[in-house]
Amino acid sequence: MTIEGNKDEAERCIEIAQNAFTAGNVEKAERFLLKAERLYPTALAKELLTRVRASATSGSVPKKTPPSSPSADDLRRRRTPTHQPTQREYTAEQLEAVRRVKTKCKDYYEILGVTKEATDSDIKKAYKKLALQLHPDKNHAPGAAEAFKAIGNAAAILTDPEKRKQYDIRGEEPTHTTHHHQYYARGFESDLTAEELFNMFFGAAAFPAGGPTVYTRRRAREPEPRDNHAGLVQLLPVLVLVLLSMMSGFFISEPVYSLSPSPKYPVPRDTVNLKIPYYVKENFHTDYQGSLRRLEMAIEEEYIVGLRHACQRERNYRDSAAWKARNFGDARHAAEAQRVRMPSCEKLQQLQR
Repeated sequence: MTIEGNKDEAERCIEIAQNAFTAGNVEKAERFLLKAERLYPTALAKELLTRVRASATSGSVPKKTPPSSPSADDLRRRRTPTHQPTQREYTAEQLEAVRRVKTKCKDYYEILGVTKEATDSDIKKAYKKLALQLHPDKNHAPGAAEAFKAIGNAAAILTDPEKRKQYDIRGEEPTHTTHHHQYYARGFESDLTAEELFNMFFGAAAFPAGGPTVYTRRRAREPEPRDNHAGLVQLLPVLVLVLLSMMSGFFISEPVYSLSPSPKYPVPRDTVNLKIPYYVKENFHTDYQGSLRRLEMAIEEEYIVGLRHACQRERNYRDSAAWKARNFGDARHAAEAQRVRMPSCEKLQQLQR
């Protein structure tokens, strides 16, 4: 079962446990909360399990108040804010990806998982894969922001021919430092922030549902002040050309398709397997040289992941409305909540048949 499937099943177990606890069946409530913890551990399940066990010990089992409703004592205890930040969940795979970059890699090549003979295209492909895995809007493991910055620096340095050459030369020099970051960076860092580099590859809306970005723009490095200002003015056109040549490589790679039509992606297509609609550029047939089968597999995966998130939101809305109606004794609204349509869930069921 996938992680998303585990999460859905865990939420259903929590709902069953709440209903059982409301009905006074402590044993059933505890059994389903333990199952929810095994499937997908959450703070809500832990809190409910603590309450269920406490009520079983004291012998006071609520009959009408669901376990998620705070008692008067709980409200008094919660009046003093703790100001503790919410812990965001992450998977073991996400944590291991961060640890690999931060503790197991000795140079920029190992960070990106490429050899020293890797081409510019190989490096960009490796960066794109890791960037989607480590972006802090998607990966909430401790240290993800630092790991994301490290892969950005690696890609920026290794795709610049002159900096890559100097980096390789520096790598042959003996090092006396024990600081891991200094070891693999060797004093080389990009003038672009990690977020700017990411947006060059994927666009600023790569994670539209994510929170605010954690990065700030680094000030451009200023040249050393010189007495001869006329000479600096003469060098400015040359510096601009060098900067544009460095950045041009990052603008080559852009999305091949879009799931919604736009002036840039006007040509409609459907995937062969699931008939998922997508849109490409007018020159797609002549310019795209990759595997169409792998591309459409990626499109279908992206589409299904989006449906799962939308379905979960629809299910949460329906369950919340039904729970409120039941607890306020409004049978008509409870029935209406159960009849709420969930189009994303229906599409997902059709695709999975």
